[in-house]
Amino acid sequence: MPASPPYHVHRLKPSDLERMHALLDVFGDAFDERDTYGAARPRPEYLEALLGSDTFVALAATSGDEVVGGLAAYELKKFERERSEFYIYDLAVATTHRRRGIATALIRELQRIAAARGGWVVFVQADRDDGPAVALYSKLGVREEVLHFDIHPPRP
Repeated sequence: MPASPPYHVHRLKPSDLERMHALLDVFGDAFDERDTYGAARPRPEYLEALLGSDTFVALAATSGDEVVGGLAAYELKKFERERSEFYIYDLAVATTHRRRGIATALIRELQRIAAARGGWVVFVQADRDDGPAVALYSKLGVREEVLHFDIHPPRP
């Protein structure tokens, strides 16, 4: 019988604020954007509502009590058919825990959630120069070449 992995994947609930903050720390460290993920954290009520939303999925991979990776995804309900697409907004694994199948396990869990909710596809973006991410996503899915545009709303 194969050994169980040294980590577990958890779907975060509104009561998981401590894990959510630890996940934000993982994202900040992994992306070298500690201010983005730490300087102006949302209020507990905001995070509880987000984690309780039926259109947001936060998964945390833990080793013991430590959050070592995770992903944040959004369910986009389609209008042309009764189905959804799931967009992985952020996915990261702590440097000391990489190359252990954690990112793949997180994506597989999101695929399971998506299938249970009528999801048609899970999609994610990657920077061309992020070799490990491109390799992972190429292993799990079909690559599409697209252009991405940020269109900001007017600011007061």
